[in-house]
Amino acid sequence: MYTKKVWQAVILMQEIETGNFSPPRLVLIPPDSIRVVNWNINRGLRLQQVIEFLASAKADVLLLQESDLNARRTHHLNVAKEIAQKLQMDYVFGREFQELTQGSRSSPAYHGQATLSRWPLSNSRIIRFQKQSNFWRPRWFLPEIEPFQERIGGRLALVSEANIAGRTIVTYNLHLESKGDDPLRCSQIAETLEDARRYDASTPIVLAGDFNLDASGGPAATAISRAQFQDAFANQHAPTAAGSFLEPGRTIDWIFTRGPIRTSQPQVGHSVSASDHFPLSVTVSLAYLRALTRSLTE
Repeated sequence: MYTKKVWQAVILMQEIETGNFSPPRLVLIPPDSIRVVNWNINRGLRLQQVIEFLASAKADVLLLQESDLNARRTHHLNVAKEIAQKLQMDYVFGREFQELTQGSRSSPAYHGQATLSRWPLSNSRIIRFQKQSNFWRPRWFLPEIEPFQERIGGRLALVSEANIAGRTIVTYNLHLESKGDDPLRCSQIAETLEDARRYDASTPIVLAGDFNLDASGGPAATAISRAQFQDAFANQHAPTAAGSFLEPGRTIDWIFTRGPIRTSQPQVGHSVSASDHFPLSVTVSLAYLRALTRSLTE
C-alpha cells in the first residue's frame, strides 16, 4: 500500500516539464534531412563535456536518458534545461524516478528522459510501463542514503511530436529496465509498439533509447520488425555502453524508424567519454516524407 507521500510523488511524476529556447525562424526551404542523437548521458555528471559534444554534433533532435533534475550529485541543476539553453533548443522532460537519496522532502530530486529539438515540440506524453522491477522500491529497513538508490517511480517512454517545417515526426524516447530480465524489457518494448499503432503508416516515427538489451536478435528484434520498424544501424552494430578490463562493451542503445523516412550515416561516438554510454547519431532523410506529402495534396 502506497503512503500519502508516495502518491504525491507519483502524481508529480506524471507532469511533463517544457521549455522553449529555440529562436524563431523563417523557413523558406524545408530541410531535406535532420540529424538525430540518442544518448544515455549518465545523469549529466560530466555536463560540460556532454554539452560540448552535442554542440559539435549539430543535431536537430536529441533523445536523452538519465537526465537529472535538482540532484545533489549534479549540483541541483536542471540538466535538460541547461542543455536546451546552451544549445538554443526546445525541450520536454519526463520524470522517470524520484531519487530519494539525492534530494529532500521539501526539495525532491528526479531523473528521467529529455527530448530536445530545434523545431517545435507538441503533444508530449508519458507511457509509464505497466510491468516494472521492484528493485528500486523504498523499503522501511533501508536508510535513504546513496548506496541503496531508493526511488519512487518507474521506467517510461517519453512521446513527443516534432514539427519540422510543417512535417510532423513522432519521437519515442525509451529507457528500459536495467534491474530485470529480457522478458521484462520485451514487455516494455511491446507496450511501446502497441502505442505506436495509433499512428498510421504515413506518420514517420523515430523510436530510440537505452534498451538495456541487445535488440539485434531474439524476441525483441522479432517484435520490432513485425511492427515495421527499421534498425538505423543494421549491419553496423558496435558497443554502445563502455566495457571494462573484465567485461566487454555491450550494444544496448538503439535507434529505429518507421514510415516514409530513411536513415543514413549512423555513428557511435566511441571517442566521447562524457558518459558510461556512447552517443548514437543518424541522419534522417525527409525526402520520402516530402514526396508523400506532395502526392497526397495533388
